Amino acid sequence: MLPADFIVPTEEIREALAAGKPVVALESTIITHGMPYPDNVETARMVEQDIRDNGTIPATIAVLDGKIRIGLSDEDLIRLAKAEGVMKCSRADLAIAVSSGRPGSTTVAATMMAAHAAGVSVFATGGIGGVHKGAEESFDISADLDELGRTPVLVVCAGAKALLDIPKTMEVLETRGVPVIAYGTDQLPAFWSRSLGLKAPFRMDSAEEIAALLKARAAFGDHGGVLIANPVPAESEIPADEMAGYIATALEQAEQQGIKGKEVTPFVLGAILKLTGGRSLVTNIALVRNNARLAARIAAAAAA
Repeated sequence: MLPADFIVPTEEIREALAAGKPVVALESTIITHGMPYPDNVETARMVEQDIRDNGTIPATIAVLDGKIRIGLSDEDLIRLAKAEGVMKCSRADLAIAVSSGRPGSTTVAATMMAAHAAGVSVFATGGIGGVHKGAEESFDISADLDELGRTPVLVVCAGAKALLDIPKTMEVLETRGVPVIAYGTDQLPAFWSRSLGLKAPFRMDSAEEIAALLKARAAFGDHGGVLIANPVPAESEIPADEMAGYIATALEQAEQQGIKGKEVTPFVLGAILKLTGGRSLVTNIALVRNNARLAARIAAAAAA
């Protein structure tokens, strides 16, 4: 774990954690690598307000000035959104961003690390990384999966990003001992789409039920995270059969241009944005806000 002086919560978050009030962590790669400016800043503000509207305090996490910041001011949010050369930090990169003084945005894995170090146990994001298609040759598997297996933070998402190999991603999560819970549905959500036709391992229908799971999970000393898969609102989804064509085209473009590793996901998201004429961005914003509201309710129920 990084020394405590590297982790800097805002005064509001420090006081909330000391008083046992609910806090929800938010990643920052959606600001620097997931959406164009100014949509990224506007979305970040809306997501934070959604969390506050549900009685919980938001904690957007990023690296600035050699510190892991737990919570950002509006000025810092804009500064991060406009910064150049921002590191996309996963587990392997977080300490490098801190030690080098470079600005860094946090992926799911790095956000879980920082949130746990700060004492925050609930985290809302868009979608998790996972096993990429063709991973049997490339070995391209997101560090998010190992982090979920080791770090006790509950992650609310809209499923794994649909450009991934979802069945293999689920197999790895099962191997890592990560409970995957679909919220309000028997089907496994698929990011932009409500379902790919895959049955979810478990289903829960209320924030209180999930909060009870979180408390039971915490009774074990050596445990990892919990994944809540929350389907995108029906009015905002892009059906899976339609998305399949966009994803295939975007992945083909990535291969043709030699895009590899952690650069694949932001490239493909950008390509899909163009292919859908901006619809994927509208869906992405809707699902992130939907996840934030659910995470806030879970955090509030767990703190009650």
